[in-house]
Amino acid sequence: MKLYYFAWVREKVGVKEEVLTPPEGVRDLAGLIAWLKERSPAHAEALADPRMVRVAINQNYVAGNPPVGPEDEIAFFPPVTGGAP
Repeated sequence: MKLYYFAWVREKVGVKEEVLTPPEGVRDLAGLIAWLKERSPAHAEALADPRMVRVAINQNYVAGNPPVGPEDEIAFFPPVTGGAP
């Protein structure tokens, strides 16, 4: 599984990408995030509030708790804002 981190998420985690093999029991996004938060204090801080992090799986934005697999590319980034008021 290839993970990408963008903007302040990358700054908190300390790397821009990782290739990881989660335990077999990690089958959905919630499980992946829970496992990542256990990996290090930096991951726990970056992923502490799920409302502050958007996720894309295989370059498609996702919501809820979709399944994840070992071949997926998963990106974590802050919500995007901008444009004219």
